[in-house]
Amino acid sequence: MSPQQARRPGEIAVEHPQASDAWLQYIGRIHTPWQRREDCPRQGDLDGPECQIEVFQPWDQALVGLQTTTPLEVLYWLDQSRRDLVLQCPTGRDHPVGTFALRSPVRPNPMGSSVVRLIAIEGPVLRVRGLDCLDGTPLLDLKPAHSAFIRTHSGG
Repeated sequence: MSPQQARRPGEIAVEHPQASDAWLQYIGRIHTPWQRREDCPRQGDLDGPECQIEVFQPWDQALVGLQTTTPLEVLYWLDQSRRDLVLQCPTGRDHPVGTFALRSPVRPNPMGSSVVRLIAIEGPVLRVRGLDCLDGTPLLDLKPAHSAFIRTHSGG
């Protein structure tokens, strides 16, 4: 069993069923400075390091109209995450917590999301700050961030 597959005391894993009802297409790739999960920040920081989001053809055409003044919600697939824990023991806690009470990448469907600051658009590449995923993470979608979320999380 690899270190990522090892369970901490109190954690409970279940058998994960085969995929049966969702079809997702990766529309790009995310490039960050982090190669290992333990190096990733726990949450994205809008003042954190600059990262790049590469949008594949033909989806790069969907960037038309996007402005650098628009905060973006980035949805991505945490492709290196395990998917079987229902109870987890996060670092710094002395008791297990349910997966749905955490932002852990270990989930039944390991989707991640971050609200990022868009710095620049260079063809099919977006330069952003605020990500918290590994280098090479597959991109699922981009959306303008919901204004209520922005007000709540930006002090506005």
